[in-house]
Parts: sequence; structure tokens; C-alpha cells
Amino acid sequence: MKLIRFIDKRGQPAPGIIRPDGSRIDVSGFGEDYHEQFFGNDGPRRLTEWLEQHEANCPVVDDGVRLAAPCARPSKIVCVGMNYAAHAAETGAQPPTEPVIFMKATSAITGPFDPIIIPRDSTKTDWEVELAVVIGKRASYVSEAAALDHVAGYVLHNDVSERAFQIERGGQWVKGKSADTFAPLGPWIATADEIDDPHNLRLWLKVNDEKVQDSTTADFIFNIPECISYISRFMTLLPGDVISTGTPSGVGLGMKPNRFLKPGDVVELGIDGLGSSRQEVKAYQ
Repeated sequence: MKLIRFIDKRGQPAPGIIRPDGSRIDVSGFGEDYHEQFFGNDGPRRLTEWLEQHEANCPVVDDGVRLAAPCARPSKIVCVGMNYAAHAAETGAQPPTEPVIFMKATSAITGPFDPIIIPRDSTKTDWEVELAVVIGKRASYVSEAAALDHVAGYVLHNDVSERAFQIERGGQWVKGKSADTFAPLGPWIATADEIDDPHNLRLWLKVNDEKVQDSTTADFIFNIPECISYISRFMTLLPGDVISTGTPSGVGLGMKPNRFLKPGDVVELGIDGLGSSRQEVKAYQ
């Protein structure tokens, strides 16, 4: 199942799905948004059963309707840094011996086709295509063998980053990761059964139609079960939480000379099975 959220006539996010033929329908009648309670109570299965009785009565969502992020605001976004061998090399870092984790503010979440706003005083806003995991079951001290049982689905994420805030301002990376609009998610969440092998997905990103990132998740340093198990040792993962699994090589920070986003740029990105998204870059006003 492909889960979407769209902006309804009231200007509010509403839940929907993409059907196998590509059409979109409104499933507000199910009575739940895609939040912690939905994922934690086997929401995808319950929604599937509900659709067997009610799909014919669900309104069609026009193709021109704006999409919101496909998950309601989760309790947290946990990111894994330096998780592709080639990306670690391009930034001059040694490959980590255990996962590097940091948090990203949930207020950064935005829709897949909403603009990226360069924050005030920014000089080094960068792009990062990433595979993100949506947690479906509470996870604490989970073994690697059981980790994938806690996955509800997968979603495309642009982990937008302000490198000067991240690296040059002291403290942790969260400052460079959490500006408003710095977490475009979607267009959809693909439930886990839709993705045959999350460790063999092509992911790519273009800036102004120039392909700058093109890799596969086979280049992970730490795979998804390793990441989930590791993170769950330090914090409880709640249903609906998002884990972003790192970016491959090709970011602006790794280019010589460095290259960063400016107003007027257009970023496009995608992952096999998870669709593509597009963000125009705008100045803060």
C-alpha cells in the first residue's frame, strides 16, 4: 500500500492512498491520520480491510492537489550520518566504527513538492537524498534479527543541511539539520511489503537537472537492521518515528570547490519504489 496525505479543501492535511492504477483517493472516512496510534495499532492492515468495504465510496483526489508529508508529525526524526562509504570518503572522514546518530527537528517536515527556504544567515545549504524508515511497532533494545519486524514502511527524504551551522558553529549537527522546510518527505510511504529489498534500491538527486547523486543502498556501511537495533539501545522508537539512513556521495560539501544551493535552484530526487519529489529553492523572507 502507498500512503499519502494531501491538502484538503479546508487547507488541512488529510489521509489518502495511491491505488495500483496510480489514482489517488481520500480515505478520511477511515477516521485516522497516519500518526503514532495508526502505525502502532496495525493501521495498514486495518485500513486494507476497511477499503474492502468502503473503497467505492472514497472520493478521488485530483492530480493537481498539493501533497503534504505522508506521515503526521512523528515524535522524532533520527538520522544516521556517514552511512555510505563513498560519502564518508568525499567529506574526508574515516568510516565510522558504529553508527553516527543525530536528531532532526520534526518542525522541519514539509511536503515533497514544497519549497526549500534558505534560512537567514545561511551560506552553505546542501542537499542529501536519503532512504527513510517509518517505525511501525515500539522498539526498545531490539535485536538485529527482529528489527525489520518493527518497520511499517519506507519513504523518500531530502535531508537538507546547512553545513556552516552544522560544522562551524560548535555543538551537535542538529542546528544544521532542523531549519523549517529542511525535511521534505514523500510523495508516499510504501508499506514494507511493497519493497522487496531495501538494501538494493537506487537513489538519485539532481540540481537544476544535473545529476549529482546516483548510488544504491547496497553502499550502506550499517544496514537497516543494524541501525534500528543500535538506535533502540539509546532511545525508544515509537510507531511513526522516522529513521533517515544516510546519504550517498555527491553532496555539495564534497565537491571541489564546494557547491551549495541558492535561490532559484531546483532539486529533484527519487528512490526506486518510493517515487520522486521536487523542491524549488527560495530565500528566507
